[in-house]
Amino acid sequence: MAEDHMRYDILAQEALRGVVRKVLAEVAKTGLPGEHHFFISFMTRAPGVRLSEKLLGQYEKEMTIVIQNQYWDLKVTETGFEVGLSFDGIPETLVIPFSAVKGFFDPSVQFGLQFDPQTAPGADEVEGDDDKAVETAAGDGEETTDADGEKSGEKVVSLDAFRKKP
Repeated sequence: MAEDHMRYDILAQEALRGVVRKVLAEVAKTGLPGEHHFFISFMTRAPGVRLSEKLLGQYEKEMTIVIQNQYWDLKVTETGFEVGLSFDGIPETLVIPFSAVKGFFDPSVQFGLQFDPQTAPGADEVEGDDDKAVETAAGDGEETTDADGEKSGEKVVSLDAFRKKP
């Protein structure tokens, strides 16, 4: 097979990160429409991520946040987003570059995207664990916790659960 000098894998990942950027920018302007809400997984130690030392201690590699009822000051730029959330009653502001995002899921319409951190800009600086890539979906898996520490009832399962077995 010929070598991919165009790096279609990187181009596709960046285009899909653009979908997340556009959706969040629209929500920042107009709010969440209908029943839409988002689970966003990201690498906590990726370059440009800013969160409190307390949260970093709890989520050393990866964290999933929920953008639904209680968030504030959502700001979106070309390179990332900032959002206010409450964790155990303590308000926090998180800054998350799109290059740190590993997964985006809107359970209201069963739409999800998964990203390979190795194809993100600055990936050589990111400590990643490819085996921990997750996609939120109904089914067996690990329960997620929302920003207030409550069990969300949503499940996080590995993408392998959706692949056909040989």
